[in-house]
Amino acid sequence: MRLRREDLYHRLEPLLGQVEKPSRYLDHEWGAIEEQDGPFHVALMYPDVYEVGLPNMGLSILYSILNKVDGMSCERGYLPWVDMADLMRAHDVPLLALESSSPIASFDVVGFTLAHEMACTNIVEALDLSRIPVRAADRAEDDAIVIAGGPSVWNCEPVAPMFDAVLLGDGEEALVQMCACVSDGRTAGKPRAQILLDLSRIQGVYVPSLYDVVVDDSSTRWGYAVPRPGTGAPEVVLKRCLQDFAGTDPLPHRIVPYMDVVQDRLAVEILRGCCRGCRFCQAGMTYRPVRERPAEQVIEAAKEGLRITGHDEVSLTSLSTTDHSQCAAILHQLNADVRDQGVRVSIPSQRLDSFGVDMAAEVGGSKKGGLTFAPEAGSQRLRDVINKNVSEKDIDVAAENAFRNGWRRMKLYFMIGLPTETDDDIVAINKVADHLLEIGRTVVGKGPKSGVSVSISVAVFVPKSHTPFQWCGQLRLEEVRRRQQLLLHTCPDHAIKISYHDAEVSLVEAVLSKMGRAGFDLIYTAWRHGCRFDAWTDEFSFERWQEAAAELGLDLEDIASTDIPLDRRLPWEHTSPGVSKGFLKREWHRAAQGVTTDDCTMTSCVGCGVCPKLGVDLAIVGDRHAGHQ
Repeated sequence: MRLRREDLYHRLEPLLGQVEKPSRYLDHEWGAIEEQDGPFHVALMYPDVYEVGLPNMGLSILYSILNKVDGMSCERGYLPWVDMADLMRAHDVPLLALESSSPIASFDVVGFTLAHEMACTNIVEALDLSRIPVRAADRAEDDAIVIAGGPSVWNCEPVAPMFDAVLLGDGEEALVQMCACVSDGRTAGKPRAQILLDLSRIQGVYVPSLYDVVVDDSSTRWGYAVPRPGTGAPEVVLKRCLQDFAGTDPLPHRIVPYMDVVQDRLAVEILRGCCRGCRFCQAGMTYRPVRERPAEQVIEAAKEGLRITGHDEVSLTSLSTTDHSQCAAILHQLNADVRDQGVRVSIPSQRLDSFGVDMAAEVGGSKKGGLTFAPEAGSQRLRDVINKNVSEKDIDVAAENAFRNGWRRMKLYFMIGLPTETDDDIVAINKVADHLLEIGRTVVGKGPKSGVSVSISVAVFVPKSHTPFQWCGQLRLEEVRRRQQLLLHTCPDHAIKISYHDAEVSLVEAVLSKMGRAGFDLIYTAWRHGCRFDAWTDEFSFERWQEAAAELGLDLEDIASTDIPLDRRLPWEHTSPGVSKGFLKREWHRAAQGVTTDDCTMTSCVGCGVCPKLGVDLAIVGDRHAGHQ
């Protein structure tokens, strides 16, 4: 029996006056689904606070789709902040869904978004607060089926013991199939084990309990997963890939919150996938192939979304928005259509080689704030190693276009610790920033009234699975800090602002990216030591992670910094985004030689293996190459 709001409200309501931002826990936002009558009930959980989770595009898409299926209803759940979580435990209130205040544990399926590795302790926290057994193996027959999906599933082994099933790839069709499988199984009285077997027959669904971990001379210390005999589980689970992206709803996000949220704007996904082939980028490998929405669909969705939500900004989102073959036309028409409404059109970041005069003029309309570029590396040599395919001329032309078209503030993203990096590459970061600052001053004029500024944000490279750099170790902490200081001390102009990521957070992220299923013991122990909200600077505690590692006899730096021989079987090889291991090895060798690889959407097939393996094709609506002359 699912408890309704009235059964728990008398315990929950008094807590709202004792916490910061009580609006995090209010329901009935404009645009939310009010009718939640099932009879099959799904809760989609974002393992972070409301204001971070609400704008998530993936959760919005799946929430909308499931609520359109006859007999199914879908609600949302977010992790309470630490003050509310502690009060809920003290007052015996379990984690509740937002729409009905029903306990998360009472739902048939509970689905988590794996947005990034640093959310892993939040998943433990959410399950514990929900009173759902944290380990899938400990769940009873009638407990919720707990599943996961999202951009960080590609080495899900460290969190796999928490999940009954994990969805790899696009969820629009697959999640509906998964929920129908559970619903049919429950209706037919099937035992839990049989339902999990049935789920494993759906392409893209990985059921961890059907696989054993083997450690031998061919593996890393974390082993590799093989299907248990007699289960029929696939040796390699291949991701789901949505072919008809243009056939999906371009406007799934219609909820207007009561409070300020991150990315508080209307978002329209204009393309999915990226074939640029940056060798550090996991998303660029796992979201292939590229599939674009037609320009007219994007424009109409943006205008309709602005009309019904009241936002004053629309963001055209994707992994690389300016690579859309009709991006300039979309920006031009959309700006023309909303110019008199005080609406700003934005894109998350711009590739330096595709940010031409037309796009510089169109982005932001009359409201020009800051512009973000990501050269990633300071020297041309290192940009070739990582296959960024951006030249010095590209950088100069893009910056000049931006400054001439009214932009005054520029932010540049870089990484340190990339394979083959030297001190000269670190110093080159400052040279790029200084050169762009000089371009701005030349175009706009010098002096404080010009408003020209350049800032640098520098992340620490984290090797990720299913990329050509998956075999790399991360820099050790001492060396990361030395290079960060080198960057600060070689900056030639005090007008350039430099910020860099916490090296300790990046170290833990690298550990979780590299470990196998045994990594769950580290995650669970860290949570017992008080780790939660590790992606939040004020909440992250490296000391607690070190204590957890020491309790288990682990060395975090040793795990993160160890290189992996190319002939070893990897902990994540039983899951595949379609990119072949042979292609990744070839890219690793080309990186060592400083040889670049083309973007297949602008030249010809590069042999990554995705299209033939998944049975899908590129979906480009215009002349992509012509848009990047």
